[in-house]
Amino acid sequence: MTLWATEIKELELLYTSIKGRFPELEKDLEHLIKTDDENVALLYSRRCLEIIVTDLCESDLKRPRKTEPLKGIIDKLHREEKVPAHIITSMDHLNSLSTYGTHPKEFDPEQVKPVLFNLTTIIKWYLKYKDAQIVSKQTAGEVKDEIKAPTSSDSTEHIQKSKKRLIFLLSGTLLVVAIVIIALFVFNIIGGGKQTKELEKSIAVLPFLDDSQEKENTSFINGIMDEVLINLQTIKDLRVPGRTSVEQYRNNVTKSIPEIARELGVNYIVEGSGQKYGNTFRFRVQLIEAAKDRHLWGESYEQEIQDVKDIFNVQNQIAQAIANELKTIITPEEKQLIEKTPTTSLTAYDFFQRGREENWKYISDNNNKGALEKAEDLYHEALKYDSTFAQAYTGLAWVFWIKHYWETFFTEEFLDSVMILCDIAISYDDQLSEAYTFRGAYYGAIGKREQAIKELDKAIQLNPNDWMAYWQRASSNYNYDQVKSIDNYQKAATLDRGEQLPMILRNLGDAYLQAGFIEKAKYYFQEAFALDGNKVTYLGNLAGLESDIGNFEESLKLIKQMREIDSTRMGDLYEYGIAPGHEEEAYFYAKKLVEYYKKSGTMNLGQQHRIGYAYYQVGKTQEAEYYFKQQIKYCEESIKLGRQYAQNKWAQYDLAGVYAFLGDKEKAYQYLDEINKKNFYPLWWVTLFKHDPLFDSIRDEERFQKILQNVESKYQAEHERVGKWLEEQGML
Repeated sequence: MTLWATEIKELELLYTSIKGRFPELEKDLEHLIKTDDENVALLYSRRCLEIIVTDLCESDLKRPRKTEPLKGIIDKLHREEKVPAHIITSMDHLNSLSTYGTHPKEFDPEQVKPVLFNLTTIIKWYLKYKDAQIVSKQTAGEVKDEIKAPTSSDSTEHIQKSKKRLIFLLSGTLLVVAIVIIALFVFNIIGGGKQTKELEKSIAVLPFLDDSQEKENTSFINGIMDEVLINLQTIKDLRVPGRTSVEQYRNNVTKSIPEIARELGVNYIVEGSGQKYGNTFRFRVQLIEAAKDRHLWGESYEQEIQDVKDIFNVQNQIAQAIANELKTIITPEEKQLIEKTPTTSLTAYDFFQRGREENWKYISDNNNKGALEKAEDLYHEALKYDSTFAQAYTGLAWVFWIKHYWETFFTEEFLDSVMILCDIAISYDDQLSEAYTFRGAYYGAIGKREQAIKELDKAIQLNPNDWMAYWQRASSNYNYDQVKSIDNYQKAATLDRGEQLPMILRNLGDAYLQAGFIEKAKYYFQEAFALDGNKVTYLGNLAGLESDIGNFEESLKLIKQMREIDSTRMGDLYEYGIAPGHEEEAYFYAKKLVEYYKKSGTMNLGQQHRIGYAYYQVGKTQEAEYYFKQQIKYCEESIKLGRQYAQNKWAQYDLAGVYAFLGDKEKAYQYLDEINKKNFYPLWWVTLFKHDPLFDSIRDEERFQKILQNVESKYQAEHERVGKWLEEQGML
């Protein structure tokens, strides 16, 4: 017999009395009364308290629990006098002692007795409280019915008074009502179809709260959240921002659900909390209609982990339950994707989740190289336990891309390992969207644009909410089709509302700029600045804009302001070459640019000849010759290897400029003729053709002028095409 047998007997009586009335509480009480393990007793006592306090939070405080700790809600209930003081005391005692149950330690089993005693006190009060609420509602309903039913003797008088009052009210409010209705039609809120607009099925999955005491369980809890999010992203009928969007709310203590939803641009929020203890985990998940902060659905899941499939089954159940609640169509193909089992090894899955956490640490912690190394090691560990685990291979592909991009750039094997790793992943799971996203990025980097778009389309087919795939597709179209580029950047912006959003908005602004829509470009640069407050980058955007429209002196003023704030900020040098009288300044920044690239280990393919020109302008011809030769080498190697720099004809433009400056007209026109075959030229290219000092020796020649006319004509045609599309979309 346990030390707390007496307390258990009393709880058994309560358990019998609530059967069929409070299913969640009933379930946890059943576990509690059947155990003779002190840790389990403490654990299920705490769970019973969680259920009661969560319900009180929703019914009395009129808000969902969200991720708020029990202590916070208990204190709030106390301050607002929603619960008697002696019950609050019992809640505090139970809460403080029951934490042992989630983190086994050496403690006196006698401590279980006061926990169970306090739980009994709380449940007894809670049952009386709920019964009183039911009676109160019934009584209110009866009173309401009585008021609605006048006696026969005064019914005629009542009706006459009602009619007079109605006429009076109508005469005073008819004009107001009419104006409101007109406004609703003008602003397309009602009319022309359904009288009420159905909310878009857009959902954000906030980071799950880890209730476990052991820190090593964090990756497990985050893994559940991550997979629920990814499963929901698979459903085309839903719009679901990715994890980069929601990470910013991990430790949120100030923003309300409606605020978060507005920032993320969604109508629904998913919240969850969970804990892992031994081989068992438990989650509570809820779906909230954000604007009203209204609880729509909630469920608790508890599972003993005997097989890795136990974890995936819960993740799948959560995602499908949420989709069903929103009456979302799940196709058979989507259902198959949601229910697939990525690995059969629990250990491999654990290593993979820990590796993925290091991924996020690298991204969020200013490119933390230590996190990158840990991620690589953990992915390798995962593959030791399951060599067929496809996601571990794409994890390694991501690591390789970051570590080896520039060091392999001018080799025949450039990023080949990324492709090999993705191919292996697809051989084990040909429905893995992230593998196709990486393949698309790979083909884009090596200059195979059409193949890149084909891979990205496949990725989007498998995950319609993959912002990175849309962003890559926008980049692939940037120099070829500005309509598709703008459209895909906009889609990416709706799917990532986190740290990457300012970058996407700047890309979108630049796409508008290159199509000749200056005010729209300014708008998106300002939007990005409003989000991240990065004044240096904002000034750089404006400097680039002024340069692209030919205001070079204004551009230089903005560059100077930018560098006054951050003297280490590097940028392009060609503005100094175009605007006369800045030779010494150009030389100063050219030297700084050289130092920057040496330290960073990166290269700027299109800056060597600008550095050379800056050196030449101050009489340093020998150094200038070195940088011109370096530019020729970069361009020729890029053309030979088919790099994106060459496929976009940027390498050919830079070669034409160098050879024109060096006096080799034949080679200059050879590359200009190659450029002249392009179907579209962005605004910056038109401006450069007109003003680039490297072409001063041939600018007035008829052959050059004909090429310039072709460039301007094709730019104008694309500007008009984009404008027509924007008008059709109601965006202009």
